[in-house]
Amino acid sequence: MDLRLLSSVGGFFALRTGRPAAAVPLARVYGEEAGAPDPLALRVDKVTARLGAPEARIGVSVAQLGLAARLWSVSLGAAALYGRALDLDPARLCWDPDGTSPDDLWLDEVRTLPLDALAGSVVDGHLAPLGAALRRRHRIAGPLLWGNAGSALAGAVRELHIWALREGRPEVAGRALDLGLVLFRRPELSGTGTLDTGSEPPSFRRRSCCLYYRCPGGGVCGDCCFDRPPS
Repeated sequence: MDLRLLSSVGGFFALRTGRPAAAVPLARVYGEEAGAPDPLALRVDKVTARLGAPEARIGVSVAQLGLAARLWSVSLGAAALYGRALDLDPARLCWDPDGTSPDDLWLDEVRTLPLDALAGSVVDGHLAPLGAALRRRHRIAGPLLWGNAGSALAGAVRELHIWALREGRPEVAGRALDLGLVLFRRPELSGTGTLDTGSEPPSFRRRSCCLYYRCPGGGVCGDCCFDRPPS
């Protein structure tokens, strides 16, 4: 599996091999005792400060959305390109909480799994424990976090579709869309929004809001449930 080709789709699809000193296994990040300093707290504080967010849960939401987008991008991208799921075992996938794409995710070595392992690898292995870890530390609604996960998945489908058609790889676009539809049947994701396969590229309308509109100068995202920022 060529990670260079995967990263050519876009920055969110980049995955490096190795482990820099600043990176920690995501299994530790999700754990009951993350240790000090807490990697999640570091990322949330960094995002909250960068946004100038008036409350911490906005930073929590945007930080989780960013990591969910990275996880869906590398996993769905590999599956669409190669027909195999990446083994993203949280004990082997490392994350730099102070880094940003493409320098935040590192895998010790590339291993693959059957394609039907994709949903469990990302949803059960990462998104569910990530959401649980954030909710232990912050007041944040579970449906909001799953809405972010659905939005991130739809974004990965869309970016793969655009890249594949530009590169003359319609089979990759088709596989990404088919996989996305299967993944949206997961109970955790099925109620997060609607993936419109009739638009070009596929579009998404979520049923929740990531709260970004509450930041200074912030607005609603392209897939937001709101047409304009609530007053």
